[in-house]
Amino acid sequence: MAHTFDVCIRGAGIVGRTLALLLARERLRVALVAPQRTEAPQADVRAYALNASSKQLLESLRTWPDAAHVTAVRHMEVHGDVDGSVHFDALAQGVDALAWIVDVPALEQRLAEAVRYQPQIEVVAAPVEAPLTVVCEGRASLTRAEFGVDFAVTPYGQHAIATRLRCELPHGQVARQWFSPQGILAFLPLDGADGHSVAVVWSLDHSQVGHWLAAEAADFSQALADISQHSLGQLELQGPRMAWPLQQAIAKRWCGAMPGTTEGRHPRSWALAGDAAHNVHPLAGQGLNLGLADAQALARILRTRDAWRSTGDLKLLRRYERERKAGLAPLGAAMDGLQQLFTRTEAPLQTLRNWGLRSFERSGLLKDWTVRQAMGLDR
Repeated sequence: MAHTFDVCIRGAGIVGRTLALLLARERLRVALVAPQRTEAPQADVRAYALNASSKQLLESLRTWPDAAHVTAVRHMEVHGDVDGSVHFDALAQGVDALAWIVDVPALEQRLAEAVRYQPQIEVVAAPVEAPLTVVCEGRASLTRAEFGVDFAVTPYGQHAIATRLRCELPHGQVARQWFSPQGILAFLPLDGADGHSVAVVWSLDHSQVGHWLAAEAADFSQALADISQHSLGQLELQGPRMAWPLQQAIAKRWCGAMPGTTEGRHPRSWALAGDAAHNVHPLAGQGLNLGLADAQALARILRTRDAWRSTGDLKLLRRYERERKAGLAPLGAAMDGLQQLFTRTEAPLQTLRNWGLRSFERSGLLKDWTVRQAMGLDR
């Protein structure tokens, strides 16, 4: 393979590998920076809720995981802390599924295999020179800091705890979420239509995280059973617990000239994508969908550029920045508003938010529009 590249991607996670495959499909030469691991990987209990747009993208790259690692969500239930609730149904939307719950390791493996067999991609251990460098290193990106990008972070004072549970009752392909005084709890169905396992994301006050990470398995499972109103019967912890702090964040700039260079006929530029560019609260499960949308938008803009334009042309990259910031803003504001509303304990706000859930459940067209936006449709 030639050792000159059109794009260097720093970060070989899901967004980075997806972008590499999209660009390689357009015959661009891609260097994918994936430093060698020095320690054995830990068990990953995370699962992603992917929407129809993300599914179509991954299927087009032939990287959608096998059926054993994907569970279609036919119904969603969102419960308030009193009597408010909202229900979404795939049949009512005229679709097969509202979302698909995907095992993280299975998706990463499919992407890694596709990269391995794509001759336009070379996996490298360190960054190389290219007209365009795309930073996909995640929320703690060192390259973003190296480039002097202001990353405006709003901490939520919460952590998310992720794990897996074995349930007495089958999940019925229902994704469930509870807003409670003990935090925001989500159960995502796993193991297919008849599965009894769920992926857990529990967002709770940071002061409680240490206690629940160290708690006995039976006590931890009982706490989740209580919050979930015993909707799936007895619960049994089925995997390790992992935690991370929650925040909303957005980079002030998503592109620019590489340090030490100026705009010219042969520019060298950078752009951000995925969690390196933005973070949202996981309560709607949209984080990876947004990152994949970044990759798809950037690849499309580079694909449709004039033949004489370099991949590092800042006019193109600023178009990408404007498009993705505009797409992110409504969802980010909505997730931040919901998080702020449901972490307040004042009685008037409790009444207001549950009234809001009941009103939204009866809203008809607004409810339909919202769910189709979350599914990646009608955009």
